[in-house]
Amino acid sequence: MTGSPAGPWRSTARRTTPLRVILPRPTEPRPGLTPGTAAVRLTIALSLLAAGGCRPNSTRPPFPPVPEAASTEIRLTPTDAVRLLAEALKADSIPPARVELRDTWLETRWFDAATGAPARHRPIGAGTVRVRAWADPTHPGNSKVVVETVYRPVVDPSVPERELDREVPRNHPVALKVRATLQELVKRYGGPPKPAEAAGGGNAPADERAQPESDEPADESPDTPPDTSQ
Repeated sequence: MTGSPAGPWRSTARRTTPLRVILPRPTEPRPGLTPGTAAVRLTIALSLLAAGGCRPNSTRPPFPPVPEAASTEIRLTPTDAVRLLAEALKADSIPPARVELRDTWLETRWFDAATGAPARHRPIGAGTVRVRAWADPTHPGNSKVVVETVYRPVVDPSVPERELDREVPRNHPVALKVRATLQELVKRYGGPPKPAEAAGGGNAPADERAQPESDEPADESPDTPPDTSQ
């Protein structure tokens, strides 16, 4: 007959407890992060990216031209338009400091409007300007070229520098050079296609298609009123 040991000795056998298995609770989707919402957000982001016409690795400035910038349509691809515009501006004492043919844009440094020399001081006033140009495709083989000539009338550290840029007046010497350069390119390579050609007709005679339309802005001054004093 066996029994427990006498005295203070106790049994060395350990108790065994049932193994508890803790299963993870099903996670509830966080508000705003459901798969459907994520897909919608991705779709919106891609749509905005496509609407902006930009690529994540684009070298273009993150802002559009000023609304008053000069613009015209030229019968050139965007790459050729920027390349030829850069050459024409350089020949007219407006040398671009940066020409990006892949992203089809260019810009100068801030320079003295009278001499064309790079600015040695902070750009303030219409005597120191900067030129930027963008070219984007329109009709097949054509590009819309937009060129801004901006200055900064004041210095205001409380606002972003771009918000200080203003287009120079139309009679500014550099603005006159820019418009003359655009008109020369239109005269040499052609302007926007005629309505029938743009619609895909292409039946106009070759000599007629080769003649660009004039890009000279109309005289906006009012007609002189007749003399009624007699």
